[in-house]
Amino acid sequence: MIEQVINIDRMEQAVALFGTFDENIRLIQNEYMVSIICRGSELKITGEAENVSKAAKVIDSLLSLINRGEALSDQNVRYCMSLVNEGNEDRIDQLAGDCICITSRGKPVKPKTLGQKKYCGAIEKNTITFGVGPAGTGKTYLAVAMAVTAFRAREINRIILTRPAVEAGEKLGFLPGDLQSKVDPYLRPLYDALFDMLGAETYQKYVERGNIEVAPLAYMRGRTLDDSFIILDEAQNTTPEQMKMFLTRLGFNSKMVITGDITQIDLPGGVRSGLKDAVRILRNIDGIETITFNASDVVRNRLVQDIIKAYDSSLNRNNNKTNTKA
Repeated sequence: MIEQVINIDRMEQAVALFGTFDENIRLIQNEYMVSIICRGSELKITGEAENVSKAAKVIDSLLSLINRGEALSDQNVRYCMSLVNEGNEDRIDQLAGDCICITSRGKPVKPKTLGQKKYCGAIEKNTITFGVGPAGTGKTYLAVAMAVTAFRAREINRIILTRPAVEAGEKLGFLPGDLQSKVDPYLRPLYDALFDMLGAETYQKYVERGNIEVAPLAYMRGRTLDDSFIILDEAQNTTPEQMKMFLTRLGFNSKMVITGDITQIDLPGGVRSGLKDAVRILRNIDGIETITFNASDVVRNRLVQDIIKAYDSSLNRNNNKTNTKA
């Protein structure tokens, strides 16, 4: 057993570090099986040498984020611990990124993981960006935030959001109402992100002016999209023909972001995913970049990370069994 002392400059730092009901410190204690006690301006960590060293690195990293104005949460505390466990604690300072957008409620939108930061940087730098990864990694939400930022800065004149109208493994039958009512259920996640960024009234105003368009992928055929920020969501459910049709809509002074999760393809059996084809075919073209997310980039409930890891582990075991039999 060893003891390591970390000095804290201000009481506000300690309050932010410990969190509500000491929840942040309890997470660290449970992860590394150490004891952490605050006495005045000193934080004492006691436990096995390796675990104390890792806990100290996590706390130093969290204090660095606090000093940069970042608010700690369960998610970023766990993410810091995962980076320390992987030996990547030197990259934690990169998490204190600039705000990319302010929501209608005044909440800043910032990348919360290194993968998300890389994704936002790729969108800013490239004309076409593919965001591929599991649910909850912020692919769509951050893309909408980047689109709203570009629109507010008058870099583009329109935001166009689209996705293929493919049912997720179940038949919904005929939906009531006019055409817009029929496609709205498929586009709901896009509406939710826009409402959050702009507010319902502002969103409606821009829709009426033609500055914002949310439509099924089929509506894109035959168009040339200039001065636009175009987002294709759930792209794993496009066919190769649909993907080629969409990509060739790109006009002057426009950006495209294509997001999808290749583990959740809802196409009929035997139909290839246009997203998988596009990532492979376009990987060496300048101005096009693919960002791949993993379970550590998930920013939803902690259980979502565990679910994704469990499914990935099961898939790897099944693949290994298949290869062994072969």
